[in-house]
Amino acid sequence: VQLVESGGGLVQPGGSLRLSCAASGITFSSYSMSWYRQAPGKVRDLVARINSAGGSTYYANSVKGRFTISRDNAKNTVYLQMNSLKPDDTAVYYCSGINVAKATYWGQGTQVTVSS
Repeated sequence: VQLVESGGGLVQPGGSLRLSCAASGITFSSYSMSWYRQAPGKVRDLVARINSAGGSTYYANSVKGRFTISRDNAKNTVYLQMNSLKPDDTAVYYCSGINVAKATYWGQGTQVTVSS
C-alpha cells in the first residue's frame, strides 16, 4: 500500500497550492480520505475529509472557505486545493485513508511553507 503526496512547496501569503495524493495497493473507492497537517511542535490536526463516493466533505474551521478537498476515484487520487494561504498554514501535510473495517494508511507527507 502506498499513499504518495505531491504538490507542496514555498508560496507567498495569499497564494495557492494544490496537493495531490496518489494511492496504490488499496481499493481506493472504498476509502474515506483525509488531509492532516502538522506544524513544528504541534499535534497533527485534521484539515479536511471526503467520503468514499466524494459526496460529503468536512473542513476544519481554520480552512473553511479557503481549502477544497476533492477526489477522482478513476485516478485513485485525492486533492487539496489551498487558496488564500496564510503563514499559519505552514506545516507538513499528510493524506490518510480509512475504510469501513478501520484499516488506515498514511502518506509520507509534503511540506507546505507560506512565507514572504
